[in-house]
Amino acid sequence: MARKSRAGGGTPATVALEKAGVPFTVHAYTHDSASGLPYGEEAAAALGVPADRVFKTLVADVDGALTVAVVPVSASLDLKALASAAGGKRAAMADPAAAERSSGYVVGGISPLGQRKALPTVIDASALAHETVFVSAGKRGLEVELAPADLRALTSARTAPIARA
Repeated sequence: MARKSRAGGGTPATVALEKAGVPFTVHAYTHDSASGLPYGEEAAAALGVPADRVFKTLVADVDGALTVAVVPVSASLDLKALASAAGGKRAAMADPAAAERSSGYVVGGISPLGQRKALPTVIDASALAHETVFVSAGKRGLEVELAPADLRALTSARTAPIARA
C-alpha cells in the first residue's frame, strides 16, 4: 500500500496519517445523498469492497464521557459491549451535534483519525482479521485504507468485540 500524498492539504485524518508516516491509500467516491443507503454501506458499494472491511466511526456517551466506537458497516454497535470495553456501566449514542463538535467532522464523515479532541477509542476485534480496513478519511465520499494495527496505534485504541450482526 502506497502512501498517498495530498499536496495542498487534505483532511485532518490524512494529515495525521502523513505526519505519522503510516502507509495508507485514499479512496474517493461520489457521495449520493439520494441513494438512501447508510454512509458506510454506500462507501462499501461504491468502492466494491466487502462491507466487513469498511468500518464506521460512531461516537457514544459512556457514563458521561464521549467515546469513539469503530465497527464494520455490516454490523451494529453493541452498546453494552462498548460500555464494558470502555470500563463503564452504560453507553448510549452521543448527540450528533456533540459528536461533530468533539471530532471536528460532520456526521457521515467522522473519522477516528485526526479528531479535534482525542477520545477513548474502541475498535471492533473483527478488524484484526483483515490485512487492511477502510475508515472515513474525514468527509463524505472519502475513505482511507490502512492496516488495522496502524489504526489502533494512531488512535491509542483498544480492541474488543463490540459489534453485533
